[in-house]
Amino acid sequence: MNWRHFLLINVLGGLPGTLAVPKAKRADGPSISVPPIVSHPTSLPHTSFTGTPTTTGAERASSVGTGIPTLGPAPGATSYPSDGKLHDPQPAPYTPAGGLGTNGTTPIYNAKSDFDYESLALALYQEYIELDLFHDGLARFSVADFTAAGLTAEDRFLIEFMADQEAGHATMITNILGAQAPKQCVYNYPYTTVQEFIDFCQKLTRFGESGVYGFLNHLDSREAATLLLQSITTEARQQMIFRQFEGLFPMPVWFEVGVPQSWAWTLLAPYISYCPANQTRLIWQNFPALYIENQPNPFRVNGSSALNETLPGGGMNTLSSRNVTGADSCLNKTVGEDCSPAITRNRTNPLSYPGRTVTLSWDAPGKPVGPNNSYITNSTAGTPAYVLWASQLNVTYSTLTTSGNASRGTTVQPDLSTYAGDPALNGTIFIAITDSDDFVTPFNISSVNSHIVAGPALYQAG
Repeated sequence: MNWRHFLLINVLGGLPGTLAVPKAKRADGPSISVPPIVSHPTSLPHTSFTGTPTTTGAERASSVGTGIPTLGPAPGATSYPSDGKLHDPQPAPYTPAGGLGTNGTTPIYNAKSDFDYESLALALYQEYIELDLFHDGLARFSVADFTAAGLTAEDRFLIEFMADQEAGHATMITNILGAQAPKQCVYNYPYTTVQEFIDFCQKLTRFGESGVYGFLNHLDSREAATLLLQSITTEARQQMIFRQFEGLFPMPVWFEVGVPQSWAWTLLAPYISYCPANQTRLIWQNFPALYIENQPNPFRVNGSSALNETLPGGGMNTLSSRNVTGADSCLNKTVGEDCSPAITRNRTNPLSYPGRTVTLSWDAPGKPVGPNNSYITNSTAGTPAYVLWASQLNVTYSTLTTSGNASRGTTVQPDLSTYAGDPALNGTIFIAITDSDDFVTPFNISSVNSHIVAGPALYQAG
């Protein structure tokens, strides 16, 4: 057998944090030397941090500006005629002019800016918690526990394989970042049942996926973006599988939302207890936590009737299944009510619906969170006035009613569609409390960060 094998490896003796593609290797058999994956213990304690942080606050430069200006369209942004004709000479046969990284230069897979490094480091923190999380669920619960939740040995093996995928993702990003790349930490999870574990995984992979979509096309390193895209498509499949394990419709949207890095870090950090000494710190903001008091509970036959059925923690608002029993539980029910694991489920009673009153409460800023309690929640926003709903291609706002309460209020779930026939607010979506209803689009959604009072939170719309 004659075949060629292309492999991404560290450049020996090259720049730290640089990947390059070696020459094609020829092999006469299936045995090929491959680089090792990162070291990752599969048995770690899962406890809260009890010490005193030696450093507090996010990473910051010596000089910090006052804010990014709001500008109009870039020069020439609308000049291309889009008429289906070719307007510039072709650089090669069957090759149109334009594109980034298409001029024949050798790709170098590294970070090319602070934005790149901090974004990729955040993604690595995410990969490591997923790696630990999937192993922890398999170790914490018995075969009987998984069987009672409708999950078989094959399903457990799939979770184990997803942990293996995370080891590969962590290796890839570590090789890009170099010697100072973040390492695996110690985590603390609130779940005590298999259903809660699955819901936690479903929500964690949601913001893991969406958090990368939010910055992927902003990376200066198009090479690194290519590799990260190839990993996040796997993460998207993981999120869908956990929805199926939870008896939810696997993909109830036409488009997947992208959110800013600080949103993902806000949701992730509360579950990191402590990290190794000299761990690479992040620049991203930790917003005050937002709680959904009547978060829809997918484990209920009537999920929208839930009240105070979420686990302690940050804005993930993971379901609590421990007090949902008997007729209220949708496990092993008839068609239209059943939420047992399946390729797909249609539920007669929607988890949420337009016009539903949503009750919210939120923390004040200044709370220590994250690794070693060394990050401090912060908000630069003014008076809470709106609830931002981010889903698919839409960011919309509903009015927040507080009745004079500075940390609690209600709003009404909006009724809108992305396109005709596609209800925008479906699936696992993001909400936040804001002081204004500024117009943002998927490409500049981070512009709203300075207006966030609290959040984001994950709202189980469907």
